[in-house]
Amino acid sequence: MKTALTIAGSDSGGGAGIQADLKTFSAHHVFGMSVITAVTAQNTVEVRSIQTMSQEIIRDQISAVFDDIEVHAVKIGMLGSAETIETVAEMLDTYKPQYIVLDPVMIAKSGDQLLEEDAVEALKKRLLPMATLVTPNIPEAEMLAGITIQSKQDLYEACQIIEQLGAKAILLKGGHSAGDPNDLFYDGTNYSWLNGERIHTKNTHGTGCTLSSAIAANLANGLEIEDAIRQSKEYITQAIRDSFAIGNGHGPVNHFYQFQKVHQS
Repeated sequence: MKTALTIAGSDSGGGAGIQADLKTFSAHHVFGMSVITAVTAQNTVEVRSIQTMSQEIIRDQISAVFDDIEVHAVKIGMLGSAETIETVAEMLDTYKPQYIVLDPVMIAKSGDQLLEEDAVEALKKRLLPMATLVTPNIPEAEMLAGITIQSKQDLYEACQIIEQLGAKAILLKGGHSAGDPNDLFYDGTNYSWLNGERIHTKNTHGTGCTLSSAIAANLANGLEIEDAIRQSKEYITQAIRDSFAIGNGHGPVNHFYQFQKVHQS
């Protein structure tokens, strides 16, 4: 069995963060492991509080996994601070996993800030150059590229700027744009559009976490990067279509929709 490691924050509501990542790994028949960078008191409505893990325990979690188990892919989510970014970068530079999918988590679905302002520069300098793929949404791409994105040409320019920062490939997600959520993939040479379908539901908690962890799982399973992305986009689209109306805010996507359909049949 292939393995994947998520380095991210814990979501007590279970819809995003490492909980979403581990569910996604399991749905893709990949053995999931985790490094918790922060604990959030979170539900479908709000993030009430955040407790960042010590650098020692983050470092020990990473080394404990890599020293014992072969890691076929790494997904990075919420890191929170420049200090944590430095620790994670230092450890991954030591172990050098083949695939690193970086989801530059900055703001929660509820609008709460999940990345300290001074950490953006650290993310750009330390982790972007290590990333096999970075998966920003439009607000995150604006922060990374330092431009305002209003047109299709702006999307192309943002991809180029992020690639120049060191990322090997970029998937710029279009969920925040008007119309259908079409994503733009750039591998440093060629652009590809991945057309999406706008599903009208408020239950989209954890979509970014789920997409990036699905890509990591598909890479671990041996898919080429563009195939891994396309299959992951199909997966998250169906997971949103079959999402759950849990809680009073943004409910979670259905990570196990395919097994539910098999059971029903």
